[in-house]
Amino acid sequence: MQRRRKIKVDFDLLDKGLQIVREKSEFTLVEGAGGWRVPVTMDLALSDWVVPHKLPVILVVGVKLGCLNHALLTAEAIGNDGLKLVGWVANRVNPGADHYAEIIETLEHKLDAPKLGEIPYMPGIKRRDLSSYIDLSCLGL
Repeated sequence: MQRRRKIKVDFDLLDKGLQIVREKSEFTLVEGAGGWRVPVTMDLALSDWVVPHKLPVILVVGVKLGCLNHALLTAEAIGNDGLKLVGWVANRVNPGADHYAEIIETLEHKLDAPKLGEIPYMPGIKRRDLSSYIDLSCLGL
């Protein structure tokens, strides 16, 4: 039987980085990856760092089969953690997604936050400027 190595996560480094960026910026955007409950260790999730900082949350929804359930459960978890979902972005990860318009309409109706934009499907998206697809004006930014 393999022994699991206990990984220590020190959120102090993230805390210090957030403080430095906040002091130097008009506003700060912290990008998460992997989802609200993504584990960073066997005992801690990314949300465990976000919650104490009371950061407002923007949810990115990868539009595909199952995304309605995923988005609604994630929004519920964010609210249950005491944070505000301030907006959401649709990310079209599958160019052939069935019922795309209906999915967007359902999310607009069900999520208690404004849609901030839609990212169209683009192969090789990692190094592209996507700012023209997002409108943060409703957030006062």
